[in-house]
Amino acid sequence: MPVFFLGHGSPMNAIEDNEYRRSWQALGAQFGVQWPIPQLIVCVSAHWLTKGWWLTAMAEPKTIHDFGGFPPALFDQHYPAPGFPQAAQEISQCLRQPGCAKPVALDFQDWGLDHGAWSVLKPMFPQADIPVIQLSLDYSRPAAEHYALGQQLRGLRDLGVLIVGSGNIVHNLRTLKMGTGSNQAYDWALEFDQTIADYLQNGNLAALQNFQALGAVAKQSHPSHEHFLPLLYAAGAVDTSEAPAFFNTSFQAASISMRSVIWDTR
Repeated sequence: MPVFFLGHGSPMNAIEDNEYRRSWQALGAQFGVQWPIPQLIVCVSAHWLTKGWWLTAMAEPKTIHDFGGFPPALFDQHYPAPGFPQAAQEISQCLRQPGCAKPVALDFQDWGLDHGAWSVLKPMFPQADIPVIQLSLDYSRPAAEHYALGQQLRGLRDLGVLIVGSGNIVHNLRTLKMGTGSNQAYDWALEFDQTIADYLQNGNLAALQNFQALGAVAKQSHPSHEHFLPLLYAAGAVDTSEAPAFFNTSFQAASISMRSVIWDTR
């Protein structure tokens, strides 16, 4: 399986006919053509923050509308993809929480699929017939531990598991400029986005994990960095020989980078 990091941006991308939704639809159409149909999707979303790490293990994960101020059409969206309790239990025993070596915990009822997951997966796989498991983020832990857990996901790819990280390389809601074009962004947003792209292209994974060392430009790009962390899982799940390919290299509202990445051995 390939590995994806998808910039998900506004929840409205899930229903608007725009370049981002169309790109996710086109990506999904390549399964069964360029890539095999996944047996399972493991999604790491910026929107599930927990103490320790957790996997969803319910048979029927609910669609979570974890946002406000949007039109009713967005709240009407549901993504009834099944869970996979047996796979969640097996994966849990294979993954060790960095820093404590305990198995990743299982959530049988509290979470489901938040908009970081379903907003990108629904356009890709509209039939909702591929099981989905979410892996949470322990925001209190250092970036290197998130990357290390991503490395543990690498072997799942050989078993037909698609790894999807969903966040944004730049995500600052405090500085949004609504109505700006997709080619317009703050200088600091452009700088951080390009720096991270260079790290990925050059295989500089140590610098990627140490993104906060970029100082003010990193803090401007991520007042809180939960949207950056899914990139570390995706980058950790790939081999050093796999080169990244970028798409959606544009911005929403001047301070959300939609840059997305595919790693593919084929």
